[in-house]
Amino acid sequence: MEMFIHENLKLMRQRLGLTQRELADRCGLTRSKVAAYECQTQPTLSAMLQLSDELGLSVDVLLREDLSQWGEFKFRQHEQQTGGYVTGEYMRILATTVNEDNDELAEMVNEKARAGYLQAFADPEFISDLPRIHLPMLSKNKKHRAFQVHGDSMPPIKHQDWVIGSYVENWLLLKDGERYVFVTDEDGVILKTVYKKMAENHGFLMISSNPLYKPFYLQPHQVREVWKVEWWFTGSIE
Repeated sequence: MEMFIHENLKLMRQRLGLTQRELADRCGLTRSKVAAYECQTQPTLSAMLQLSDELGLSVDVLLREDLSQWGEFKFRQHEQQTGGYVTGEYMRILATTVNEDNDELAEMVNEKARAGYLQAFADPEFISDLPRIHLPMLSKNKKHRAFQVHGDSMPPIKHQDWVIGSYVENWLLLKDGERYVFVTDEDGVILKTVYKKMAENHGFLMISSNPLYKPFYLQPHQVREVWKVEWWFTGSIE
C-alpha cells in the first residue's frame, strides 16, 4: 500500500504557514526530526500522534491520502468538519514588536494598509513595517493590534477612528453582543457586533449599530483573524 506521510507532512506544514522549527516546537520535537520525517524517515507512533493533532488530520489521512490531489474545497470541508476553523486554532500571530524597554507594542493597521493586511497578516516583515504604539493601560497578557475604522456602520465609532483589539485564539470563546474586528477573505477587515450561531450552523452573526446596514453571517472558514475590541479612540493616535 502506497503511503504519503512524508509529502503530506510537508504540504500541511506549508499550508498552515509553519516553519519546520515552529512545527517541531509545537509537537515537542527537534527541527531535524521534522526535516527527516518530511524526507524519508518514518515517524514513531508517538511523533505521528503529535503531528496528527497539531496538523488537524487523522493518522489515517496523513498516511494514506495523497493530499496533493485534494482541492481547496475538500481542504475547507475537512477543516470545518474537524473544527480547526471554528476554534481558530490554525491562525496565529507571527510577529510581535517591542520597544527599548521590552514593552510589547500594538501594530497599527491604517486605511492605507488594510488591503495589504489581508494578504500579508502572517508575514513578519509586513507586520514589523507597520506603525506601532505603546498602550500601557492594556493587559500585558494579551496581544493587541490597532485598526483604523472604515465607513459609518458602527456608531458611535466613526470613520477613521481607531479600535484597539486583543487577539482571540479560540473563536468559541467569543462573547455574544461584544464588538470584534474580523479579518475575512471576501470583506477584508470589518468591525461588527457579533453573535455565535454555531449550533444552528450559521457561523457568526455580524450586526452593525447603524440600522441602514443589514445583519449578515460569516462562516468560520471565511475568517482569518479575530480581535476583541478593548478600546477605541477618535482622531489620530499615530
